[in-house]
Amino acid sequence: MANISSPTDKPDNDENKGMYQTSVNSVAIEEPLDCPNTKRDLKARHALFIAWGGTVGTGLFITTGKTLATGGPAFLVGSYVFVSIMVYFILTGVIEMATFLPVRGGSMSRYAGMFVSKSLGFAMGWLYVYSFAILVPFELTACAILIDFWQPGVNSAVWITILLVLLVILNVLPVKFYGEAEFFFTGVKLATIIGLLCLSFILFWGGGPGHNMLGFHYWKDPGAAKTLILEGDAGRLIAAIATVISSILPFSFTPEMVVGTAAEIRDPRKNVPRVAKHFTWRLIVLFVGSAIGISVVCPYNASTLTSGSDAASSPWVAGIHQARIAGWDSVINAVALIAAWSTGNAFLYLSSRCLHSMAVEGSAPRIFQRCTAKGVPIYAVGATACVSLLAYMTLNSSSATILNWLLNLVNTGGFLSWICCSITYLRFRRACEVQGIHKSKLTQRSPLQPYTSWITLVTFSVLCLLNGFTVFFPSEWSIASFMSAYIGLPAFFILYFAHRFTYRKDSWVIPSESVVLQLASLQLEDI
Repeated sequence: MANISSPTDKPDNDENKGMYQTSVNSVAIEEPLDCPNTKRDLKARHALFIAWGGTVGTGLFITTGKTLATGGPAFLVGSYVFVSIMVYFILTGVIEMATFLPVRGGSMSRYAGMFVSKSLGFAMGWLYVYSFAILVPFELTACAILIDFWQPGVNSAVWITILLVLLVILNVLPVKFYGEAEFFFTGVKLATIIGLLCLSFILFWGGGPGHNMLGFHYWKDPGAAKTLILEGDAGRLIAAIATVISSILPFSFTPEMVVGTAAEIRDPRKNVPRVAKHFTWRLIVLFVGSAIGISVVCPYNASTLTSGSDAASSPWVAGIHQARIAGWDSVINAVALIAAWSTGNAFLYLSSRCLHSMAVEGSAPRIFQRCTAKGVPIYAVGATACVSLLAYMTLNSSSATILNWLLNLVNTGGFLSWICCSITYLRFRRACEVQGIHKSKLTQRSPLQPYTSWITLVTFSVLCLLNGFTVFFPSEWSIASFMSAYIGLPAFFILYFAHRFTYRKDSWVIPSESVVLQLASLQLEDI
């Protein structure tokens, strides 16, 4: 049976100051504790608000309109319920690992390297670095489009530059400033979403200017579901699948975000389960609740839903116009702008921390290990911020085209990440069984596991292959769309097999009995 060392075994006498001596399989290991590293300066309230709305951006406020136009209200609500359940299944697994082994620089890529293979951890790590980094220019581009709603004619480069500089400044400050900023921005997003949900409830019962009780009127006229590409049941099936895939963006990488913040939150074994509980309510209230509210106030055939990427294309704005309520365009646009910039801030933070974690593991240049005295991985922040310069591509191309390319790349990354999370958890559970780790030793235990990890492994594998399935219809074929939908797959496997070839003497999968399940053998933060 593996022995689980207590973090309280750390000596604090002057003679051993700066060194943590532990024993793993009777071998003494000394770990330096005084090297600059990330700091545990995220308070519980920071993490709770980040869990509620840290990555709630334009996906929930704006692009849900395109999702509604793709499949109709029934498929929109059904897709959000389905994806929420699948994401919850992922959450239960990653939280179990993150609370049992809350390691420094913790990320799902590190757990994959510990429980599955170094090659999978390497591929996942770079997947996260580039996916999170690509999401930053995606959000900056969205911000420029949203500002253009008020200030048409001003070159987008001006707004992209200003917002990017602000992002970098906030990310080079100590992490507590990031936490305070997200605390404020998430408060604004939550207040707006709750207000919109209340408005949809009022309109449902006829509280609008016309006093017409909406109920589920738009589920009947123009209808609950629509067809896509083909007619009849085949067309409705295509629309249902396309709606599910389109619904993924607001959920992408959200469980992994909880693991990422666990590395810099105080008292992780106590606070991370609390964060997970709030994250579950976020899925129910913000995502499923918003989908139901949108289905009540907005018909899927509203002409503005596919007209652009600013407030005019928001299903909330379209619904409010349908109810003849004036003056909400600017309010929704302002909140969407805050949400987009806040989400860009969160993804820049996550990308830099993933790059830092990769450097700690030896899978990225050592310079990215370096942190300031305040615990900021300054070189990692600088490198990932450089990717944000891709936002300037919109100056010479259609903004919508760039956004769609980035959107499809992120979708593939999200699917691949959740597939790997499922595999990682299954290997973790297998190692626990082989090494005799009783379930009572696990800080956070879900009775649904490991069954739900098998479900998510199969489900997201299928959805990953279907990500761009509509391009295979003759009327929809486009080389650009095909490449943007599937280029993430070969990129991931190139990373994996390149590492596997480099370290070909390693086993394909770490034997369960050799998996390290001892805190003493890992570089730790104060728990």
